[in-house]
Amino acid sequence: MKIRLGLTHEPDDAFMFHALLTGKVDCGGLEIEPLVEVFPILNDQASRGQLEATVLSLHAYVYSRRRYRVARCGATFGRTLGPSLIAREPMEMDELLGATVAVPGVTSSAYLALTIWNPAVRTRVVPFDKVIPTVEMGLADVGLVTPEEKPCLEITGLTTVMDLSVWWSGETHGMPLPLGCFAIRQDLPEDVQATLHQAVADSIQYALDHKDEVLAAIGGQTSAPDDETMQEFVEDYVSPLSVDIGDEGEQAMRAFLAHGQQAGLIETMDMVFVK
Repeated sequence: MKIRLGLTHEPDDAFMFHALLTGKVDCGGLEIEPLVEVFPILNDQASRGQLEATVLSLHAYVYSRRRYRVARCGATFGRTLGPSLIAREPMEMDELLGATVAVPGVTSSAYLALTIWNPAVRTRVVPFDKVIPTVEMGLADVGLVTPEEKPCLEITGLTTVMDLSVWWSGETHGMPLPLGCFAIRQDLPEDVQATLHQAVADSIQYALDHKDEVLAAIGGQTSAPDDETMQEFVEDYVSPLSVDIGDEGEQAMRAFLAHGQQAGLIETMDMVFVK
C-alpha cells in the first residue's frame, strides 16, 4: 500500500525519518512516498485529509482531528530552545505585551503558544521568510521565529526578547513545550496504521542510536543554515519522547491544548491516539 508521507525540510524531520526513507527499518511492505513541504502547507493539507500520514503542528491537529489520529511517536518538544520573540532592541514586559508581532501563519504551535501567553496580542501575518525583514524594517515591533533562524540575528543585530519554551516550562512546572506531532489518517486499515506507527518509532530509535551517522547523512539537506545549528535543533527537539511520548509527553500535549481552550483560542476537544 502506498503511503504519502508529509514532511518538512526541518532538521528534526530529516533526522527522525531518515532510517524510514532509506530502508534501514522494516516498513512492513508499505510503499512510503515522501512529500516535502513547509509546515503551513502540511497543516492546510491535513485539514482536508489529503495525505495518508503527515507531520503537522500540534495546534493544527485541532483542525484535522476528525480525519487523523495522533501517533505516540514522531512528536517534537522544546525544553530550552524553542520559538522565540525577537526585536530590534531589548524590551520591557509591558512594551512586549503591547507590541505588534509578525507571525508566519496562525496554525503553528508557536502561534498558539504566543496567544496563550498573551491572548490580546496584535499580530501581522507574513510569509515565514519575511518575519525577520519585517522586524528589521520596523513594520512590526516583534517577530516570532524558530531556533533555526536565530543565527541570522547576529547578522541583523536583532535580539531575542523571549523564548516561549522557557516561558511555558515556568508556567507548567517544567513541562516541555509540544510543537510538532505525527498523524495518521484514521480511515486507513487498523493494521496499516499500526505497521506505519511501528516503522516510524523504529526509525526515530535508529536515529537516536546512530546519531552521528544520521546527522552526517542529512547534513546540508535541511533548512538549517549550518551543521551546528542543525545538531542543536535535533538535540533539543528529538528525544526519547519522540519514540514514545509516554505519560510526560501526553500530559504536556493535553495541557497545551487545555490552556488554549481555557483562553478561548481553540474549541474544547479530546485527542485521539493511534491504537
